[in-house]
Amino acid sequence: MDMTNQEYNKYVSDRAKPSPLWKDLLWAFCVGGAICAGGQGLTALYQSWGASRDDAGTWTSITLIFLASLLTGLGVFDNIAKHAGAGTLVPITGFSNAMVSPALEFKSEGLVTGTGAKLFTVAGPVLAYGISAGVVYGIILYVLGLY
Repeated sequence: MDMTNQEYNKYVSDRAKPSPLWKDLLWAFCVGGAICAGGQGLTALYQSWGASRDDAGTWTSITLIFLASLLTGLGVFDNIAKHAGAGTLVPITGFSNAMVSPALEFKSEGLVTGTGAKLFTVAGPVLAYGISAGVVYGIILYVLGLY
């Protein structure tokens, strides 16, 4: 079957289901907001237990990373993400999921060549760009005399 690009695009657009944009936006907003509200609740809980504001923030980050990793390992996080979409990409939980998913997928290839190597395929670029951006921002602040 020979089709031109225009014919193929028309064929695909005729058969594609329209995305429920407003429903997707609402779900993403609600789930992302619930994750953030949960994080705020954890911070308040840790502060009520006597932690300083900085320590409570650290413990909240650790808890959110642990929960996202655990839910990814149990296969629950992907089900939530299927319905919530970008709402699960709240930076700390989304990054945790992005780190654990390839590790689980490639664990059959071994601890070092599978799990370890795939962890760094995600973390490597994040660390490289994060460190590079920090250096560039530091130089800019130094040149501007703000440091």
